[in-house]
This record gives sequence, structure tokens and C-alpha cells, in this order.
Amino acid sequence: MEYRHELTEEQWDKLKDHLPGQEGDPGRSAVDNRKFIAAVMWIARTGAPWRDLPRELGNWSNVHKRFTRWSKNGIWQMIFNTLAVDKDTEWLMIDSTIVRVHQHGAGAQGGKKSKHWTVQRRPDQQDSYAL
Repeated sequence: MEYRHELTEEQWDKLKDHLPGQEGDPGRSAVDNRKFIAAVMWIARTGAPWRDLPRELGNWSNVHKRFTRWSKNGIWQMIFNTLAVDKDTEWLMIDSTIVRVHQHGAGAQGGKKSKHWTVQRRPDQQDSYAL
């Protein structure tokens, strides 16, 4: 199955020779790097939990472990840097007028609410415990 957020052939050609798992690298050779990247992009695009990863993209646990390993080793940073050189992203900007913050992140008062009722006294009432 093909997903609309997968890498293009041009993007894959730029990346494939720089990814871990090449012949001669220690450990297993990664013949499924492209499928793995598609799985991570599916998670990022949908915002779904790892456990909801479609079976055809791989076992969610293995994909998550490999994602974490690549993160620690800086592989994702290398991928982003390589793809950011693309001329289409040269003038990419985020305009703050179109970015919205969730209401809870906009500085609203938060914190624990008191469960006790407070009674305000009228100025003409006297405190019976006053001296």
C-alpha cells in the first residue's frame, strides 16, 4: 500500500546511501529503511499512538525502538538537514498570524481549585473573635 506522505524517489535517492545498515556496517543490514521511514512519517502525520501503526508498515514496537535509536544517534537530524537543502524549502516560513495556541497554553489561569467555599464578610459585620 502506498501512502501520500512517503518519500519521493528524488528524496530517497538523496538519503539511501547515508542511512545506517549499509553493507560493511556493523549489525544487521537494513533492507527496509524506506519502509521504516514511511512508518515514522505515518506516525508523525497522523499523530496516532505507536500501537496503531498499520501492520504493513512493520511491528510498532520494533519501529519505535529503531526510531529511538536513530534519534539518539542523530540520524533524524541528518535526514532533516539533507532534505532541507531542497530548493522548495528554501523560503519556508511559519507566520505567527496563522499559528494558534490551544486555550490551555494561552496563559489562562490554571492550578488546583479550592474545594472549600469562601464566605466574604460584609464590612458592617464584626468578628466575634476580635478583641
